[in-house]
Amino acid sequence: MRQDPVAELARAIDHTLLKPEAGPEAIARLCEEARRWGFAAVCVNPVWVADAVRALEGTSVAVATVCGFPLGATTTAVKVAEAEEAARAGAAEIDMVLRIGHALAGLWDAVEADIAAVVEAAAGHGASVKVILECGLLDDGTKAEAARRAVGAGAAFVKTSTGFLAGGATVHDVALLKRAVAGRARVKASGGIRNLGQARAMLAAGADRLGTSSGVAILEEARRTFETGG
Repeated sequence: MRQDPVAELARAIDHTLLKPEAGPEAIARLCEEARRWGFAAVCVNPVWVADAVRALEGTSVAVATVCGFPLGATTTAVKVAEAEEAARAGAAEIDMVLRIGHALAGLWDAVEADIAAVVEAAAGHGASVKVILECGLLDDGTKAEAARRAVGAGAAFVKTSTGFLAGGATVHDVALLKRAVAGRARVKASGGIRNLGQARAMLAAGADRLGTSSGVAILEEARRTFETGG
């Protein structure tokens, strides 16, 4: 049976709303869109996790949230507490920001220990961890080492960007991270993905998941494109 390409694309998207001004109506709308289109997950700030879990009960859509966001500079204890609270509330995926300053200073044991603590805390409540590397602030060697350290700490994904700081996802970075994890983790492209062409390019470069606030627009474009044979 031929798969629906729009539905297949939807299952690769984290439908994301992390704007600080987002309120209950916007979160409810996000979850309704996720339910209707069949996205892989919604990604919301921690304060909205319980609401999203209730809204998506009985669906295949997971709830993801962020940890140490967007700077990665909170202490490990705070990140662990964030991850545990979110997972207890029903979050299945935790997108944490690594210690960017420590990575740039080459303090890799501290970087890996920070990730490992969050992975352990999340796993204790059945959640997995994506590690946001903020690639726009790192050179290629540092990106690759950060990805390897995330894998060593047990992360399920490495992720390109928060979307709040230095740039967003690039094809170059996705391909680099894919090589660095060498099949031991998956890659999430996030930041600046706003149309079907960009989504396709990230997936072709090796992304397993896309984080975007433009998921509905991308799928509507995909539907029009596939209907016309594009």
